[in-house]
Amino acid sequence: MPVSPQELHIGSKAHAFSLPGTDGNVYSLRDFDDKDVLCIIFSCNHCPYVKAVEDRINSIAKKYSDSSFVLLCINSNDESVYPEDSFEEMKKRAAEKGFVFPYLRDESQNAALAYDAVCTPDIYLYDKDRILRYRGRIDDNWKDESAVKNRDLERAIDLLLAGKGIDFEMVPSMGCSIKWINP
Repeated sequence: MPVSPQELHIGSKAHAFSLPGTDGNVYSLRDFDDKDVLCIIFSCNHCPYVKAVEDRINSIAKKYSDSSFVLLCINSNDESVYPEDSFEEMKKRAAEKGFVFPYLRDESQNAALAYDAVCTPDIYLYDKDRILRYRGRIDDNWKDESAVKNRDLERAIDLLLAGKGIDFEMVPSMGCSIKWINP
């Protein structure tokens, strides 16, 4: 059964944040005002779904690096339950994988709560006015990149960069649940 746009919060505004990155910088939503398209992905280190697509995420960030697009990932998981998701481990992961995007730590989980993030990866794509235009999957085969037929996120990025609306059904991302502090 398709998910309604209301459930995906399509049309909602991006929420302000100020979060430390693995590169030593602190990032806020306003830091990306010069970009026409902003992609925020709630991610982490331990989730098998994220591990399966993190090279694709990095490739997307590289592919669009010369355009008015920026991608960032936010890890909000409780590190006391999943030590692999600690900020120190995030720094190691970003270096090992050669991430070309900001990888941010949401220790308080306030960003995840504000965005109503539910899983890793949970993907949000905003236009220049920071209105949510796409919330869905990266592509149609998280397990096997060689079997991908539909690159939904890239299609949505291309449409927004061209000043067009999303003209296809959004299929929600699937992944591990956010690991909440004291659920």
